[in-house]
Amino acid sequence: KGVVNIVSGFGPTAGSPIALHMDVDKIAFTGSSPVGHKIMEMAAQSNLKRVSLELGGKSPLIVLPDADLDQAVSAAHIGLFLNMGQCCCASSRVFVHDEIYDKFVAAAAAKAKEWKAGPQFEESSLHGAQVDKIQFDKVMGYIEKGKSEGAKCVAGGERHGSKGFFVQPTVFSEVTDEMTIAKEEIFGPVSSIIRFTDVKDAIRRANNSKYGLAAGICTRDIGTAVKMAGELQAGTIWINCYNNFDMAAPFGGFKSSGIGRELGEYGLANYTETKTVYIPMDGKY
Repeated sequence: KGVVNIVSGFGPTAGSPIALHMDVDKIAFTGSSPVGHKIMEMAAQSNLKRVSLELGGKSPLIVLPDADLDQAVSAAHIGLFLNMGQCCCASSRVFVHDEIYDKFVAAAAAKAKEWKAGPQFEESSLHGAQVDKIQFDKVMGYIEKGKSEGAKCVAGGERHGSKGFFVQPTVFSEVTDEMTIAKEEIFGPVSSIIRFTDVKDAIRRANNSKYGLAAGICTRDIGTAVKMAGELQAGTIWINCYNNFDMAAPFGGFKSSGIGRELGEYGLANYTETKTVYIPMDGKY
């Protein structure tokens, strides 16, 4: 009993019983898409409880040739390396126009190399560790996969130090759409910079993902940006910035990135039941 009750535990022993419980009317979950599917199944098996899900992503950031280069590089950097890449809306696919591709890659690599990794108690540290060894090994596996599939590692690509689960901020160039690092959610500090020449094709390729949590656009042409924002299949679109949030702005994804929205007025709808009441005008029953 109480306003807030904390139940600690693991998925099979804590999460599953809650999702299956007949007296629980609503589940809100933030995590992986596979677990989101399981929660939906359990809701259907029990009392058809309402479910809202904020799941994974493989979010694109499209950089047009007229973009402010420094601004675009900063957006891509904070979009990916925030929280060591352990962010569901991370801008892990950076589509850069061919005209500025080489300059962008050089600037992005230089910025990543300046991003100092180290323990959280060191004042100079900007980049901490992955959450555990399982995630560390997963990220390092993706880095090796990127190298083996032909992507060019222009920054990082190795473990940082010999203790802890630190991964160097990593940037890959010459990434193609079919490469594993361009398709699967890594949930780590690995940026894939992809070349494009046609904006419509870049939008098509950006949308060619099972995810649709967020996206970004960098351009000085606001008309183009607004048009692109309407065509991108994502719940949140950032223009000339990334990872900016407001408690009043709804957040959530398309496709396998989730169901429903958190925050803002839309977030309240998840916890509201609509009821219709009819009353005769004469007051008689």
